[in-house]
Amino acid sequence: MGTTKQTTITHLEMLREPKLAMAPTPPGKFALIRADKPPIHFYRYLYNTVGRDYDWVSRRNMSDEALQLIIHNDDVEIYVLWLNGAPVGFTEIDFRMMPDADLCFLGIIPEYIGCGLGRFLLCEAIRLAWSRGPERLTVQTCTLDHPNALPLYQRHGFKPYAKSNALVET
Repeated sequence: MGTTKQTTITHLEMLREPKLAMAPTPPGKFALIRADKPPIHFYRYLYNTVGRDYDWVSRRNMSDEALQLIIHNDDVEIYVLWLNGAPVGFTEIDFRMMPDADLCFLGIIPEYIGCGLGRFLLCEAIRLAWSRGPERLTVQTCTLDHPNALPLYQRHGFKPYAKSNALVET
């Protein structure tokens, strides 16, 4: 049986496309490629590897069938950041509730944290989300996430609009 942890969730929003400075490009050979209907095992690898230190559990506990219904939906876009031939992070943008778009996942594989890749990936995710013309872009983070997540979102134009508490079974 896992443990239960208390967390505070901060809900953030962006009501117009920001004028972002370009984030420095990653060193080496990199690509940000949309994973159109990725295999479940590959998605789980990304999700579990990125989220393992932050108690990401929502998708871990889903059946393959339930997960496939989400990540293979035409209005859910998953982008994988590759560096020198290896996946180093991913983002998932959910457009199913348009005119609201949700940046539901964004993260870097632990071995690559601290290299500026998170900032680059966030800037690209924001650009990609606004390219579909939403009226609002949302994201949430919690006290179990990387401590730089909330300040990073705020520096890039997201404003908190609500807080909630939750118990997470890890």
